[in-house]
Amino acid sequence: MDTSHRHIAILGSVGVPACYGGFETLAEQLARFHATNGRTERLSITCSAPAFADHPRRFLATDLDYLPLPANGAASVLYDALSLSRARSSGADVALLLGVSGAVALPDFKRGKMRVVVHVDGQEWTRAKWSPSARRFLRWSEGLAMCHADAIIADSPAIADDLWHRHGRRADVLSYGGDQAVGMPGVPLPAGLPDTYALAICRIEPENNVDMILSACAATETALVCVGNWNKSRYGRALRRRFGPHPKLHLLDPVYDPAPLQSLRRKAALYLHGHSAGGTNPSLVEMMHVGRPILAYDCIFNHQTTRGAAQYFADEAGLSDALRQGQDPAMGANLRMIAGRDYRWQDIGAAYFDLFERVANAPRRAGRVTPRSPFRSAMRSAPTNRR
Repeated sequence: MDTSHRHIAILGSVGVPACYGGFETLAEQLARFHATNGRTERLSITCSAPAFADHPRRFLATDLDYLPLPANGAASVLYDALSLSRARSSGADVALLLGVSGAVALPDFKRGKMRVVVHVDGQEWTRAKWSPSARRFLRWSEGLAMCHADAIIADSPAIADDLWHRHGRRADVLSYGGDQAVGMPGVPLPAGLPDTYALAICRIEPENNVDMILSACAATETALVCVGNWNKSRYGRALRRRFGPHPKLHLLDPVYDPAPLQSLRRKAALYLHGHSAGGTNPSLVEMMHVGRPILAYDCIFNHQTTRGAAQYFADEAGLSDALRQGQDPAMGANLRMIAGRDYRWQDIGAAYFDLFERVANAPRRAGRVTPRSPFRSAMRSAPTNRR
């Protein structure tokens, strides 16, 4: 089928190359799939100009469109709304909106021919970092996405089931790949790290149970390298002050360059994954490809992602017991086999572009009754739902 006339716009991420989280990795990998597979569609990605020192107009075969706004925080609502408007004006046939905070623009958005696909991420409105009003906003905006999007993407079966039971809306389940995290040459690691260690890589947020991981490793004298954005929040700064002096705990600032990340992963003997509120977390999928044993927080999302093949903990005592007992290296080999079968970007990219084609050719979906705003000041307290 000739798709050379088609324009696909990816909106809602910080931009590419990836330098923040899962949505950015998804955007970059879709651009790489588009280029390496000789796709004929025009592909564009909206980027946040303040996040990048340079503003090239192209990334591989993808057009880049910059907005002078942050992509995260309360500004994400305006960022997404302007991204939708620019995509429509540029003639986009399908817009992939990453996250639900921009869904507030959909009820009154005159999209013309453009179809809108919304990736809902995880259950963002359950995250402990948000205020009660922010959670109400995110739950409301999720409802708007369910009513007004032409298609919905969930990254795990549990998220899709939840959307069906709460909203009666079917979602396409499209996960993340992780094979980009392996296969690069090693680079020297920062000085002072132990010869072997447990590794954790995450955003430093309460729902990722960072305090539980640090406390358990400190109590069991487990060498830990924990990589995250410690200085981004009061929670992170407090944890760094509390645990930073511990000789066994090495708290590193964020690392986005894939080569040093791979070196950190390769040297790790064990991976600790505390995420509790997401769907399929990219950092977990990436570590599965490395083939190390994984201790993951005991929630349905992590069970589904690892296909039940990891070891799970529900509290600090359970994690401490698991650290003392040790893990079978065969667990890592099994997880790597699962990752190679289920989490490859070639397969994920093909599924995304198949969805774009299907949505572009489908009749316009009739919207349902718009959920009423839970409070008048929703826009003023709107957070982001970026990974």
